[in-house]
This record gives sequence, structure tokens and C-alpha cells, in this order.
Amino acid sequence: MRSRYTAFTLALEPYLLQTWHKNTRPPALNLADDEPTQWLGLEIKSTAKMNEHIATVTFVAHYKVSGNSHSMHELSEFLLVDGRWFYLSGIHMDAEK
Repeated sequence: MRSRYTAFTLALEPYLLQTWHKNTRPPALNLADDEPTQWLGLEIKSTAKMNEHIATVTFVAHYKVSGNSHSMHELSEFLLVDGRWFYLSGIHMDAEK
């Protein structure tokens, strides 16, 4: 999770796609088309191992766009394949105030 957050802060689209499970990975993220984002921090709220191949991470990422503060609160699901964890999917939750 932390490496993917760092990749977002650096707009490392190839890494984000490589760490996204092939069954749910989009063809591209087009991060260069997004408004400039200032990432302010990542809070890991909880982690849970559902079984030996599936784990979840609940996090809040704080950022600014055009000087306005925002938070993204997500429950992410990861799948272990051949010793590597891949992002599978995420459920957006209400951002914490």
C-alpha cells in the first residue's frame, strides 16, 4: 500500500499498473491528464488478512488540488500471487473530516 501511495505521489503510472492485478487493471491511468496534485500524507487505518491470499487495507490519503484540501478514504483489497501482493479493488468510503 505504501509503495503504491508513493507511486501516486511521483506519478509513476507504470509501477501502479504493474502492481494492479491483471483481472481488474485498467489499460491506463492517464495521470498526466489529471490536475496537479499535492499529496500530503497517508494514514493506514487498519489491515486484515482475510486468508492466506487476500488481505485488506483501510487508508486515508490527504491531498490538495488547486489549493483545496481533500481526503480519499478507501478499503483496498490485495491478492497474493506468486509471492507478490497486487491491488485488486477498492471501495471508496466517506472521507474523514
